[in-house]
Amino acid sequence: MPAVEVSLSKFIKTAAAQLGFELAGIAPAVTPGGIHQFLDWLDRGYAGEMGYLPRRESAYNHPRSVLDGVRSVVMLGLNYNPWESRRQSDGASQNVPPERETPAIPARVARYALGQADYHDVIRGKLKQLASAVRRETPGCKVRGIVDTAPLLERDFARLAGLGWFGKNTMLINKRLGSWFFLAGLLTNLDLDYDEPHAASHCGTCTRCLDACPTGAFVEPYVLDARRCISYLTIEHRSAIPEELRAGIEDWLFGCDICQEVCPWNRKAPATTEPAFQTDPTLAALDAAQLLSLTDAEFEQRFGHTPLARPGRAGLVRNAAIVAGNSENVAAIPALSAALEDPDPLVRESAAWGLAQLRKERISTCQH
Repeated sequence: MPAVEVSLSKFIKTAAAQLGFELAGIAPAVTPGGIHQFLDWLDRGYAGEMGYLPRRESAYNHPRSVLDGVRSVVMLGLNYNPWESRRQSDGASQNVPPERETPAIPARVARYALGQADYHDVIRGKLKQLASAVRRETPGCKVRGIVDTAPLLERDFARLAGLGWFGKNTMLINKRLGSWFFLAGLLTNLDLDYDEPHAASHCGTCTRCLDACPTGAFVEPYVLDARRCISYLTIEHRSAIPEELRAGIEDWLFGCDICQEVCPWNRKAPATTEPAFQTDPTLAALDAAQLLSLTDAEFEQRFGHTPLARPGRAGLVRNAAIVAGNSENVAAIPALSAALEDPDPLVRESAAWGLAQLRKERISTCQH
């Protein structure tokens, strides 16, 4: 290996660490090893309404679709685990900081979205700085940073770069960070010093992640049917959530962490040191009943700068209605009744379902 390639590779990893990336590995730009499994996954319809995936399926065949002339893929990991969540051990909600009063109808948000800034903005800023550093070091080179929006199988390249292995819940797991980290990539036409792939799996016979999923989203180990996944249902699914899956959503308003919370590799995962990923108290104490009256303007003001903007106002209020219906708290009935007048039919239908659940609860309570 030429000394210049080794030196430049070390420079990139050092610069990445200085920017806060806790993991960095380098892989060759090749056809990803999991491409056939990915295409089969698409053929089986497991992507649900995420039509952008099959529309771009040919682009996933090689990273040259993202950067022409690419030779190397630098894969990076950024810890997002907030300190308030570190002590979770049984899947119970502990995201609410102790100084804040627990909401009447608690609505949970996945850890990755609890931060005080949208992770896309944070990571893109860091990638831009890293790309600039590489260009200064090697003028004239091509560099492009990406974070979960480009057609690149990030997990495959992360494993190829030695960052971790695939868990049975399909998450990339690292021995030190567990699975509480974002993946990002820096593609370049430079030849670099490649890391050894992470060949081993360290899940053994454990099936806790599979067993814990309340909606049965795992078809088999390492295969997720997104159409049954709470994260997909509350974020990417744009229409009415199938009724048979609503009870399983429990109190998840946005995303889900269950299969990660039960993973033994996450028990001692460190907290993030990134200030932007420290928990925003307003996101850690959301009340489903209050969200049912959310207007377009209020939605944009409260959530427009956060990942919670992704499902849109109607999607988020739909989720709030389901959380309220699952709460067994009849105090949510007035808010759900008012939501029956919402201008969006998606919200009205979910509110009617939530009301039906709570009225059953009221009747059951009266009978006892």
